[in-house]
Amino acid sequence: MRAKWTDLAMEARGSVPVSDVRLKSGIERTVVRIEDEQTARELGRPQGTYVTLSCPQTMTIELSMREALSRELAQAIRQMLPEHARTVLVTGLGNRSVTPDALGPRTVERVLVTRHMDGCLPDDVSARMASVCAAAPGVLGVTGLETAEVLRGMAEHVQPDAVIAVDALAARSSARICSTIQIADTGISPGSGVGNHQKALTRETLGAPVIAVGVPMVVYASTIASDAMSDMIREDGGTEADEEKVAACVERVVSERLGDLIVTPREVDALVERMAGILAEGINLALHPGLSREEIEQLMAT
Repeated sequence: MRAKWTDLAMEARGSVPVSDVRLKSGIERTVVRIEDEQTARELGRPQGTYVTLSCPQTMTIELSMREALSRELAQAIRQMLPEHARTVLVTGLGNRSVTPDALGPRTVERVLVTRHMDGCLPDDVSARMASVCAAAPGVLGVTGLETAEVLRGMAEHVQPDAVIAVDALAARSSARICSTIQIADTGISPGSGVGNHQKALTRETLGAPVIAVGVPMVVYASTIASDAMSDMIREDGGTEADEEKVAACVERVVSERLGDLIVTPREVDALVERMAGILAEGINLALHPGLSREEIEQLMAT
């Protein structure tokens, strides 16, 4: 049972120090750096830098906030890209047919791919673009192929300077769903948030740095039940020991009756579409800094 599991480093950081900056646009930027092996073992995460962008959770986000999120995402990605990176492979992880898991595939549909445009555009335009290719390799249960196996073949052929992997995550708090973006330079293990571990996508497995971009789409039901019971105990003057006993009881009951049940909002279709658009715009701005939003939109329409 994984009642307290989260893919977000900021929720699992424990005593690791963070730097928090509240931007003028209302976005909170949190940076967690795991710099030694002991801390990595304690948190169950590889060493590296984890940047989290958070905004208020609402069904509708104003255009100015969406643009601000895209800009901050682009900046975070650019800081993690290798210097003078020219060719980048963007991959959308997850199952296109399962809405909470479709964030990756729906994001790559909106990414501006340019690798095939070499020699087809005016020199002044092509000089301002990176060589970008994108793919959604599907999931093991549908293709019979591990994601890492598929992407390794692509990487051997394309020889990218970097890989950007987009995936849906699991969070510790329901307030994080579709209101938080995590960017990490550590790579990613597809399916880890829901207990379906596969081969990791890292520099070692793909031969290029892997930047992971993810948004929480689900929370464990046991986490919600445990938090609700803990709130009641605190209101009644209970102790931390009482909370731990109740949490253990909730975990046992939910595990026996429901298993690893995960929960997602009923508006998940609209939320996925919204976040896919924000992520794709941020990736496009990061990979093509010489192009304006308008030029990117025009090229996407051609």
